[in-house]
Amino acid sequence: MAEMHQVAVLGGGSFGTVVANIVASNGHSTKLWLRNLELAEHINQTRENSEYLPGYHLAPSLEATNDLVQAVSSADIVFVAVPSQSFRQVARDIAPYIKPSAAAISTTKGLEPGDFRLMSQILAEELPNNTLGVLSGPNLAKEIAAGHLTGTVIASQDEALNVTIQQLMQSPSFRVYGSSDMYGVELGGALKNIYAIMAGLGAALELGQNTIGMLITRSLTEMSRFAVEEGANPLTFLGLSGVGDLIGTCSSPLSRNYRVGFALGKGQALDDIIDELGQVAEGINTLKLVKQEADKRGVYMPLVNGLYDMLYNRKTVSEILDGLMLAQQSHDVGFALPEN
Repeated sequence: MAEMHQVAVLGGGSFGTVVANIVASNGHSTKLWLRNLELAEHINQTRENSEYLPGYHLAPSLEATNDLVQAVSSADIVFVAVPSQSFRQVARDIAPYIKPSAAAISTTKGLEPGDFRLMSQILAEELPNNTLGVLSGPNLAKEIAAGHLTGTVIASQDEALNVTIQQLMQSPSFRVYGSSDMYGVELGGALKNIYAIMAGLGAALELGQNTIGMLITRSLTEMSRFAVEEGANPLTFLGLSGVGDLIGTCSSPLSRNYRVGFALGKGQALDDIIDELGQVAEGINTLKLVKQEADKRGVYMPLVNGLYDMLYNRKTVSEILDGLMLAQQSHDVGFALPEN
């Protein structure tokens, strides 16, 4: 018989809700923490998170709460699914209450505003005694809610934690793969948000599938080139958390970052788009931080530079594409193995 767990999911947005529901549906005691008391009570009464996932029925055993201490203190597994700008504060708030034996797992695909910090690095700083992991992949919450077949990656340096999360979340429509490359898996999830904006922009401007295919492929090259500088394994980007997440996010209007790009391509101002979206599009913050870090490390990222110039230096899409096409010719695959 599979081991039963006490699980807390921190963050009542769309992805936090589906993670909590998967776990609860597998029979584990699960608490979903969110700040909004009224919404928590509504979820408990109606079995639906009407604000983020209307129409998605939640398991009867899933308990929503706005009491952070209650959610965390009895848990042996804690998923942190809050936006990057509030991630450190939430990690700091739970530090006195989380059990030292509990595992803390980030599902947030972003970087800490103001500094180049991955969510796993924040967890290591704020929860130094806990086992850590990262969950990432092509995981659009609305598709998971609709029962579409979905794969994700749990990455931890503790193989036992990987196995535990695989058993915890496995279902007929949700499959979990393991990895030891936390930085690679996490960077794949964070970086692809930048290129999803670019893909949405390209779709709005009807650039054509040849162009979109080139942009996505060169995006993957940029992502892996940057990640290697941060200590990741470039081969990680051939998996679900790299190319899988990139393709899924760059081809779906369900992606918030894709929608930002599409609206930009239709002429809307960035501030207006963010106001209308109503949820966090992590790619905007990530773009600024990656641009700064790449410049500091001397990493060649023409697509990042081009999108940054378009958003903040008033360059046109034509200028960005001209810069890409007229740049010095280079190899197609940067980390291909040499021929014998």
